[in-house]
Amino acid sequence: MSHVIVITGASSGFGAMAARQLAHAGHTVYASMRESTGRNAPQAAEIARYAKEHNVDLRTVELDVSSDASVEAGIAKVTADNGRLDVIIHNAGHMSFGPAEAFTPEQFAQLYDINVLSTQRVNRAALPQLRKQGKGLVVWISSSSTRGGTPPFLSPYFAAKAAMDSLAVSYSTELARWGIETTIVVPGAFTKGTNHFAHSGSPADKERAAEYENGPYAGVADQALKGLASLEPVDADPASVAQAVVTVVDTPLGKRPFRVHIDPSQDGAEVVNGVADRVRTEMYRRIGLEDLLSPRFNG
Repeated sequence: MSHVIVITGASSGFGAMAARQLAHAGHTVYASMRESTGRNAPQAAEIARYAKEHNVDLRTVELDVSSDASVEAGIAKVTADNGRLDVIIHNAGHMSFGPAEAFTPEQFAQLYDINVLSTQRVNRAALPQLRKQGKGLVVWISSSSTRGGTPPFLSPYFAAKAAMDSLAVSYSTELARWGIETTIVVPGAFTKGTNHFAHSGSPADKERAAEYENGPYAGVADQALKGLASLEPVDADPASVAQAVVTVVDTPLGKRPFRVHIDPSQDGAEVVNGVADRVRTEMYRRIGLEDLLSPRFNG
């Protein structure tokens, strides 16, 4: 069955890969991005070229996840174009690297806005349509850092991803009776093949950062990055994350997994998430709301 899909942050990385693979799987895919006629105009043009060359239904839509008005307009366009919206994929995000103390509160807030509040903007714009349809799917691109190993100097990103993952878990049961499924995709630390590390933000307080870099934490940044890279198998392919998203979307209604881990480095997140999700399931059973753990399809 072909679905109408919106994926955020699809100008590069996991988002761009997933958009292309989903289109090849026969879906109508909107690769959303900001500044599609400005800074990201080359990416938008490449998507149009790719869609024509491969004869797939891959489109772009202007959608700045940091703007309520832009999100609402983008989602409204997709719905108007197709008369429906079936799948939301929360992929937009940004990474930062450096000592936590050297980031300003404003930098933390900005990272939270991109990684967490963006999902709330998209949900508020899109979920009324999915609820009206009585079925739908929300896919959240999380991170193994939310419960796996957490190397130093990535704390703003880790904290934001943990918040997003927690939000996804809460939404899953609040959407179940509307017939909306939730899947949380949990990639590990892919250090090659995406721009996450290359484009990561740095602390605004350079003087404070230097105190770490030139003091007792000298060399820790390099060791952390090299250590992460050393854990990654040579054949680790970030495209496997995109393929996992396609598999989830193509899984029949009611059969989709709650979590999917794609972590070649095996940092322990799958083990910890397994325990946490079992505890959550038991709590819902104890309070008499076990039905919220599975979607109720009304359409």
